[in-house]
Amino acid sequence: MAPRAREGRFEEIRELDGDDELGAGHAPGRVPPWREQLTARGMVASLAVGAMYSVIVMKLVLTTGLVPTLNVSAALIAFVVLRGWTKALARLGVVARPFTRQENTVVQTCAVACYSIAVGGGFGSYLLALDKKTYEMAGEDTQGNVPGSYKEPGIAWMTGFLLAVSFVGILALVPLRKIMIIDYKLTYPSGTATAVLINGFHTPHGDAMAKKQVNGFTKYFGISFFWSFFQWFFSGGDNCGFSQFPTFGLIAWKNSFLFDFSLTYVGAGMICSYLVNLSLLLGAILSWGVMWPLISDLEGDWYPSNIPESSMSSLQGYKAFICIALILGDGLYNFAKIIALTIKNLIEKSKLKNTKKEEDIPVLDDLHHNEVFVRDSLPTWLAYCGYIALSVLAVIAIPMMFHEMKWYYVVIAYVLAPALGFCNAYGAGLTDMNMAYNYGKVALFILAAWAGKDSGVVAGLVGCGLVKSLVTISADLMHDFKTGHLTLTSPRSMLIAQAIGTAMGCVIGPLTFMLFYKAFDIGNPEGPWKAPYALIYRNMAILGVEGFSALPLHCLQLCYGFFGFAVVANLMRDLFPAKYGRWVPLPMAMGVPFLVGASFAIDMCVGSLVVFIWHRFDRSKAAQMVPAVASGLICGDGLWIFPSALLALAKISPPLCMAFRSTH
Repeated sequence: MAPRAREGRFEEIRELDGDDELGAGHAPGRVPPWREQLTARGMVASLAVGAMYSVIVMKLVLTTGLVPTLNVSAALIAFVVLRGWTKALARLGVVARPFTRQENTVVQTCAVACYSIAVGGGFGSYLLALDKKTYEMAGEDTQGNVPGSYKEPGIAWMTGFLLAVSFVGILALVPLRKIMIIDYKLTYPSGTATAVLINGFHTPHGDAMAKKQVNGFTKYFGISFFWSFFQWFFSGGDNCGFSQFPTFGLIAWKNSFLFDFSLTYVGAGMICSYLVNLSLLLGAILSWGVMWPLISDLEGDWYPSNIPESSMSSLQGYKAFICIALILGDGLYNFAKIIALTIKNLIEKSKLKNTKKEEDIPVLDDLHHNEVFVRDSLPTWLAYCGYIALSVLAVIAIPMMFHEMKWYYVVIAYVLAPALGFCNAYGAGLTDMNMAYNYGKVALFILAAWAGKDSGVVAGLVGCGLVKSLVTISADLMHDFKTGHLTLTSPRSMLIAQAIGTAMGCVIGPLTFMLFYKAFDIGNPEGPWKAPYALIYRNMAILGVEGFSALPLHCLQLCYGFFGFAVVANLMRDLFPAKYGRWVPLPMAMGVPFLVGASFAIDMCVGSLVVFIWHRFDRSKAAQMVPAVASGLICGDGLWIFPSALLALAKISPPLCMAFRSTH
């Protein structure tokens, strides 16, 4: 997630040198009290940035389900908005409160908490898996997919569900923040990186660099937005427009191998590592280039020829379940690995707790950071009381929304949540891997099997969302506390900003989703809005209810093979020497194109190619500008979706259809 901010009373502080380990010095000044870190202008900026990014990430969630981290661009935009605001007032002769790194951190925290609901709120996975279309795609005659086991999306119940489950995680680990950040000295790499970024903004050199990044972001935002606007005019029909350009020929186009001119995924490819993008491409070639054509030739032998291709008993079943096998193999391996690392590290900490090493003695800067971090603490009794009160509210509200979700399922989830949250937050501090989705999948299988055939699918999906929300927010908050610790920002102001941002997201997220849901054909496997994880999650719930009887012919054997491949690939990455292990593909990334198609993998590889060439010509400039340029491409294309959705709701169609056909 993103940063959070913290400070106490005004006090003189010793400034850090500009070349310190955080990468930026602290400008001379004083640490403002926590109340002055929370400002009205900051909350308005957070609302604007959070709402904009909610639209952008919702598009990503409902197309491929892959969302790169956008915290860098969110921090940049927050900095630009408020720095521009204060400078504009100064030119008008209006005295404005200085814009501090602490306020920047609080705004970042609030904005990211807002759009994180759009990312992790289940709009493209477990909540969308409850709708009637996904129920029908999973096969109305599929065992375990019980008639009536669906709930159509609605703003009211989605908002209520998110409000019920999103706040408990904020309080679950608050009493342990000092242990995690100061005593255990966990690194939380994402939180540390965000602190480096924010501290760097608030220096003379950082201000100049921020201007260059803003110019790059603005330029490519405009290019991306107007390119998407231009493309819209040629997309007036099925298989029309630049997104259907047969780059490699019509045969390749039929198997989704094309460059579809999506600057969103070109930008995402610029942010993601080479290994992620090459793994996506390898998965696309293996599935759409080899496996699906071969299995299609076995129609009538392996699966009936008289059923639609979208049925789970046909080719679609192989796509979905083999994708699930790869995701589960990768996820469960890393889940076990993180748990083992957590236990090993805790045992080592307990053995060494009475031994003082020279490096354990904090330097003056660390002492000051620690003193500021612990000063504005939230009373432990208040955190416990809040957790209990919110848990009781959820125990009452969730079974009222979903009668399949018994009250004692919710009680058990909330009793186990602090322990699960601690394991996940500790593992994230060590490895930067948030395993919340895997905790959610484990809960999905357990509850689906426990609830039985009549209630298992809905109970599994809702329970997955409940546990995932609890666990992920706890880990994200620890990342934010790490940022606050390094930027001298008050944990109290961070918690309040997190709560405000979460409340914003619980309202903005459902509104944004329903705009897309009404305007576009969400969940259509043949269209651009595939939302693949909805079908994946529903099929996982069906597997939990029915076991392997839900699989098509020979699919189980293929799933065993790909599950084993995912485990072996991870073992190779961990056991091989680094120079060899770093080339082993990522099974999780390979699995996504199995269901989504190959075009977005090609887009992302184009992004990697751009970054590679840029680094070859000007490495230093590329390192500084790639995140800003990539974010501009993502945001421009992503934001065009908002007017596009309004045009679709108004029944205004593009005037032209640009399509391609063979001359033979």
